[in-house]
Amino acid sequence: MCGNLVQALILEPARMVAGVWARRGLVGQFTRRNIEVRHRGSRLGPIWALLTPLSMLALYFVVFGLIYGQRFGVVPGETHFDFSLALFLGLSLFHAFSETLAWAPGLIVANPNFVKKVVFPLEALPVAHLGATLFHLMVGLALVLVCAAFSTRGVSTGVLWLPVLVLPLLLLALGVAWALAAIGVFVRDLGQVTPFASTALLFASAVMYPPARIPPELGFLQHNPLLQLVDLSRRVVLWHEPLPWVPVLQLYAVGLGVCVLGAVLFSLLRRSFAEVL
Repeated sequence: MCGNLVQALILEPARMVAGVWARRGLVGQFTRRNIEVRHRGSRLGPIWALLTPLSMLALYFVVFGLIYGQRFGVVPGETHFDFSLALFLGLSLFHAFSETLAWAPGLIVANPNFVKKVVFPLEALPVAHLGATLFHLMVGLALVLVCAAFSTRGVSTGVLWLPVLVLPLLLLALGVAWALAAIGVFVRDLGQVTPFASTALLFASAVMYPPARIPPELGFLQHNPLLQLVDLSRRVVLWHEPLPWVPVLQLYAVGLGVCVLGAVLFSLLRRSFAEVL
């Protein structure tokens, strides 16, 4: 039995990744369609990819930056603009993950026709949706890099580490997407729970405050991989601190582990999708 488990943990994710890669053209088509569908019929179109995070930034800046006077306290003489930029970077990264919680539970249920097509790679659906999420994340990060030139610290070569920090976020999101998409077929109430989970995770990820503000009795939140990723990104990209490799390797281990477990769960449960749908 142990051998079967090890085989599942190795072969199933490898098979799914190989299948997605073999059909990368199809994944690209679905990704473009998801981007177009999201903004179809709106007057501003893809511009909403920029306006949506900016509107959230304005809201959180007014509440936490102006009303509560929150600061991250890393940059000496931190200005309102510095705080806003760090807040926007954190929101952009977190929003890429929270979007997964929003669409993943109902993804397979919303596409029952694909379930009945044996040759269709169902595992490609979450990948295509994540590709659309990555597009919007890249728009937000591009704005961060442009605005960083006008911040107190300016721009440094630390921005080159940004892809290294984004990759574990994508691995984590993909694993969660595969798991939620599979479970959502059998537990339809899952979509009602994820909005609350997303809000709770937002406040648990130190997006709007420095991690040092977390009280000792809630110290376990320091191990939240999203908190670690947001904090590392700010320190390396905006505050020009060196990249600490131990936390980064830990993030990759967590992201890869979640991705593998999500792939295995999706592969096991997909055998019963057709019976339920």
